[in-house]
Amino acid sequence: MRKMKAQITGIIVVILLCMWTVPVAASDIVIVVDAGHGGHDAGCVGTKAREKDITLDVSKRLAKKINENLPGVKAILTRDTDRFLTLQQRANIANQNNGDLFISIHVNSVDYKTPGRKNVHGASVYTLGPDKSQNNLNVAMRENSVMELEEDYTGTYKGFDPNSTESYIIFELNQNAHMRQSIDFATLTQNHLIKDAGRADKGVRQDGFWVLWATRMPAVLVELDFICNPGSETFLNSNQGRESCADALFNAVKEYFNK
Repeated sequence: MRKMKAQITGIIVVILLCMWTVPVAASDIVIVVDAGHGGHDAGCVGTKAREKDITLDVSKRLAKKINENLPGVKAILTRDTDRFLTLQQRANIANQNNGDLFISIHVNSVDYKTPGRKNVHGASVYTLGPDKSQNNLNVAMRENSVMELEEDYTGTYKGFDPNSTESYIIFELNQNAHMRQSIDFATLTQNHLIKDAGRADKGVRQDGFWVLWATRMPAVLVELDFICNPGSETFLNSNQGRESCADALFNAVKEYFNK
């Protein structure tokens, strides 16, 4: 109980720190596109491709499409090179630029010991939420574990343990104020990944991703497909596959703001 109280106190401190940002004046609608992983954090690795490279390529394509085809909408990238950013730095970039929508792009995988890992495939889109299914929790733990690559991550994240289910319970105490919009965009994104990029439907899901929790805007985390599946890896590692994913995400952004 004492540990739980300390974690709650620490997370409240992080909320206050996130609020002390200098807003960037802009009249445009701002979309923050976050390429997951980077630098010494390769993310999930297949036989030929790395998550950090796929996410960067798709993110740059998406940002280019938004900036060239949606007047009044401006896309910014959390990273446009192969460099490491902490989860908090990603959220800070979004908050400092007064983002109207945050899209974090990732690639999925399962543990090497998982039976049938080469057959699992499909896209899924996550919003912040209390879904405690074990599969969703495993994904959240893997994506949040990038914290452990930072020096003194326990200090930066105020006692949050990416490997402790206790830490994820605390997320329920701070549900995203933009939950409805996040779910709406997640649903559009999932539909377009199925229709435009030909991905199998792994569903719209909820769990406790730090970058979604720390951003002050509607936010989603996209898992494009499973890099552990040879067919999916080939698709994600191809120009056509990456372009299809970027098109799907762009069409979701366009439909969301047209509404």
